[in-house]
Amino acid sequence: MTDAPASAPGAPLRLFNSLTRQLEDFRPVHPGEARVYSCGPTVYNYQHIGNMRAYVFADTLGRTLAFKGYALRHIINITDVGHLTSDADAGDDKMEKAAASQGKSAWDIAAFYTAEFKRDLARLGVRDPAKWTVATDYVPRMIAFAERIADAHCYQLDSGLYFDVSTVADYGRLARAVTDEGEGRIDEVEGKRHAADFAIWRRTPPGETRQMEWDSPWGRGAPGWHLECSVMGEAELGLPFDIHTGGIDHREIHHPNEIAQNQAWRGCGGLDCAEHSGARMWMHNNFLIDRGGKMSKSAGEFLRLQTLVDRGYHPLAYRLMCLQAHYRSELEFSWEGLGAALTRLKRLVMAATAVREAEAVPVTDRRLADLLARFDAAVSDDLNTPIALTLIEEAAAMKKVDAGQKRTLLARMDGVLGLDLLTLSRKALRVRPKGATIDETAIEATLARRKEARAARDFAASDTLRDELGAAGVEVMDGDPLGWDWRLES
Repeated sequence: MTDAPASAPGAPLRLFNSLTRQLEDFRPVHPGEARVYSCGPTVYNYQHIGNMRAYVFADTLGRTLAFKGYALRHIINITDVGHLTSDADAGDDKMEKAAASQGKSAWDIAAFYTAEFKRDLARLGVRDPAKWTVATDYVPRMIAFAERIADAHCYQLDSGLYFDVSTVADYGRLARAVTDEGEGRIDEVEGKRHAADFAIWRRTPPGETRQMEWDSPWGRGAPGWHLECSVMGEAELGLPFDIHTGGIDHREIHHPNEIAQNQAWRGCGGLDCAEHSGARMWMHNNFLIDRGGKMSKSAGEFLRLQTLVDRGYHPLAYRLMCLQAHYRSELEFSWEGLGAALTRLKRLVMAATAVREAEAVPVTDRRLADLLARFDAAVSDDLNTPIALTLIEEAAAMKKVDAGQKRTLLARMDGVLGLDLLTLSRKALRVRPKGATIDETAIEATLARRKEARAARDFAASDTLRDELGAAGVEVMDGDPLGWDWRLES
């Protein structure tokens, strides 16, 4: 984890609050601390790269808060129960459905995909949170939370306990449900008082047994998905805490329902939604899209991080690709764009190599200090990483400056961007594609033969050997110390 600087950089940190729809100065609930909760995945499948953008964003936010001098406490939850196949309280539990389709226990499904998710985070340079909260560990607290709010805010149906959204003020403000845009509307479900009412507790239907179910005052069953995040956020960070993050899709149903529960738990009943929403700020990253629209798992086949690696792209190229767009902007994925991000990463790594062994010393050079101030201003301006990237490139390319100071500057900047520039080697960026038909030993042997042919001025043989490597997906790079690289298809 990146250490916080001894003294915080001076630009005020301003972040976009989805709840108030404006930029606001970050003012922590607890002086000197930053408490952040991020909605984690439902671990019934691998995460696609669109999901992973949310964690690159949350990690960048956390790194920025540390850069600004705050003691960070970041929580990410693991949803291993309760999330239905529809956000409108319809369909099967995703975990139960995955377990049935794969012939495994829901617990085994959760353990496997949780491990895969954490592996992907590590490959993307996303740091571990202060704590992973696993939903099933908090079920007793969920029942206690629901009991506290049930009399004033909930009602029972045969299918379970439901939250009546008319009992809290300004429901749906985050999702703009009451505006002409109509965002956040939920389809009617039979038996509810209002279309937007949602399940707090889902009772197991008569004659059915779930793998994950518990006794409760409302019958044996399982908690609703929305209840989980309210309970885990309150348990680990207290209410209110500073920032709640998630993908923009959570802004429309999941987070408004969290806010309603938090309002009910705090017993406010008033109109000050921002004060009683649970978090002072709600922040959302936009979608990753391809030319067909938003990326999702609904089509069955989807891009995950391992797919990129199998094509020969280093995971940090995807991180850099995410940083090239502002987190509130849609980001279009293409193989060409990923290839360009990889090239950009290679150049940064090569530029940083020259100062890697230098002893870090304080930055006193006015030019470097100015770059750090501009970098600070960029990330303090609602995490403007596209500008921050250009500034770290400017710093990496700067000549005739003290190597130790330059190393310090790059370390400070990369502590926010998370590209591992001072330890990552260019060779490590050379990722073998899954479909490669030749191994590195054979490549090196062919290059040695080619070198002999060139020394003998047998250029025809040299060209033949180069073409053989090219046909095997290897790009020969004469005059480059690396010698060769995989030729990646866009």
